[in-house]
Amino acid sequence: MPDMGPVLLTFALASITTVLLLIVGTPLAWWLAHTKSRAKPVIEAVTALPLVLPPTVLGFYLLVLFSPNAPLGGLWVTVTGSTLAFSFIGLVFASMIYSLPFMVQPLQSAFEAVGREPLEAAATLGASPRDAFFSVAVPMSLRGFLTASVLTFAHTIGEFGVVLMVGGNIPGRTKVISIAIYEHVETLDYAQAHALSGGLLAFSFTVLLAVYVLNRKAPLNVG
Repeated sequence: MPDMGPVLLTFALASITTVLLLIVGTPLAWWLAHTKSRAKPVIEAVTALPLVLPPTVLGFYLLVLFSPNAPLGGLWVTVTGSTLAFSFIGLVFASMIYSLPFMVQPLQSAFEAVGREPLEAAATLGASPRDAFFSVAVPMSLRGFLTASVLTFAHTIGEFGVVLMVGGNIPGRTKVISIAIYEHVETLDYAQAHALSGGLLAFSFTVLLAVYVLNRKAPLNVG
């Protein structure tokens, strides 16, 4: 029977990261889908950077940023009395940055597919921009929200390089599934490694299958 500590910690990390990225990524994706700013390509490139940047490189710079000697890390220590590096909160921040494109890009594509016409039609009926967003854009973008949320959740569960650099291997605090698998392989405990890896493989396949099935059944639009 595998140790459930890393499993529970991993699912907590993935859940929190997904919820926070929904809050942060939705307005960013909306802006990217509709802006005509010259800065758009730069923001898109920065958002997509974790897709091409080696996780250890990103993890290294986040570790430096979270250090008590850095402005952000030092401010966090002053305010909270604890460090960002080698903490669960640090893992959450690192996971948000690393999984950002998996949330933003599907949402941006969904918002672009909606277009401006339905929003303009809602405006002619007296809807405010906020009302039009929640009553028109969000229902018409349900596939994008579903895909973005599931991909973000699954990607966070599979993180290794970033979480190892930022969080290390502290049981109960930063030891997630991927780190536990690595530790079991290092100690030649292949039975535990197989149990965790097999569970992760089955989970990943199941959630991706669910996304494809639900996306086929979900309506393209409403109204």
